[in-house]
Amino acid sequence: MREAGLVRGVSDAATRRAEVAWLDDRPAAGWVTDRLVALVAKVNRDHFGFAIDEFAESAQVARYGAERQGHFGWHADIGEGPLARRRKLTLVVQLSEPEGYVGGGLELWPHGTAHEAPRTVGAAILFPAFVLHRVTPVTGGERFSLTIWAHGPAFR
Repeated sequence: MREAGLVRGVSDAATRRAEVAWLDDRPAAGWVTDRLVALVAKVNRDHFGFAIDEFAESAQVARYGAERQGHFGWHADIGEGPLARRRKLTLVVQLSEPEGYVGGGLELWPHGTAHEAPRTVGAAILFPAFVLHRVTPVTGGERFSLTIWAHGPAFR
């Protein structure tokens, strides 16, 4: 794993303190990406109807550890940069047992109120890349998650 950055390789520990690994660095993990892509396609078809034409970024495993109060402040996944501006949907899968860490909640702010995502291992949450979300500081243990983004033409 290596230090997590922001879009365009920018680093800011006040905004994000975590380590990441990319699944494209591990060829044997291709089946994981295939399952994530299928899940995103189904949920998009059933609930969002966004124009999705590719998964231009590899899936990312993130680790948020208590030794650094790992966190990721409020942000949206759509933004500057050639790939980030094309992000339409974000899928986050919970990899850690809920009793394995304290804090570290994934919170979304879709309609003016924060909602915490389920902490059950394997729980997956799919949301538009423009929705504000954060990971609160981990104060005990460590939290692992898996994230992938679906890309498409600009929203109009």
